[in-house]
Amino acid sequence: MTPSRDVLTGAVTVRRATPNDVAGIAALVASWAEEDILLPRAAADVARAVDDTVVAVDARGRVVACGGLREYSPSLAELVSLAVARETHGRGLGRLVVAEVERLARSRGHDRLFAHTVNPAFFVAVGYEVVDRSLYPEKVARAHTACVRRELVAAVEAVAAAA
Repeated sequence: MTPSRDVLTGAVTVRRATPNDVAGIAALVASWAEEDILLPRAAADVARAVDDTVVAVDARGRVVACGGLREYSPSLAELVSLAVARETHGRGLGRLVVAEVERLARSRGHDRLFAHTVNPAFFVAVGYEVVDRSLYPEKVARAHTACVRRELVAAVEAVAAAA
């Protein structure tokens, strides 16, 4: 397993998930899936994808945010199951998890990252653009979502130019 990259924010750590996080990830995703905000994920599915998942954990080790990476092609991946515990909304945890999933995607050679979301404004605020859902036809069935995409190579170049 690749060592985690820890990013501290107050009493919360953002890092790669471990098998010990599976139950917390599954519970957090389930809490949003009950409202049809996220697609449900069984704990067994979460466990199979643990190496592709980022979590934010509080000082007690409780998962308070998560997001995953699903490969579509050598250059394209999907950001999946982005969830933040209701009681921690507004602390920037979603932004931190997205940034860490983007780092993971870049480390695996992906040039683009997309997501389907009921909250496109959040993704636009972190540098994504809303794109036509027909670009990803396997996702068209979720009619209440918007599709967003970010060119990761352009994002790295913009950061380098600003430095």
